Amino acid sequence: MMRLFMLVVAAVVSAGFACEAMAADAATGRAKAIQCQACHGMDGVAKIPEAPNLAGQNEDYLVKAVKDFRSGARQNEMMSVVAKPLSDDDIANLAAFYHSLK
Repeated sequence: MMRLFMLVVAAVVSAGFACEAMAADAATGRAKAIQCQACHGMDGVAKIPEAPNLAGQNEDYLVKAVKDFRSGARQNEMMSVVAKPLSDDDIANLAAFYHSLK
């Protein structure tokens, strides 16, 4: 019984470290956002009327929206193309960056 308890504790601790390792990085997202600046701006304020402002946007919403563009579940002529090559890490980092802006 003690052995089972120790295994459960080890699994929970390992899962905690795994989650921290996967945390999004706003600084990395800022570097990746250079490709986004023409429409969304480096400050997250849209440069064209068709593009939404991203500064301060909810991080989970941004992740879902970009993944939906990538998968085709959501359509936009520009975003559907731009989102295709982005990895899950790229998307998380970009979302963290734009969420961090005021």
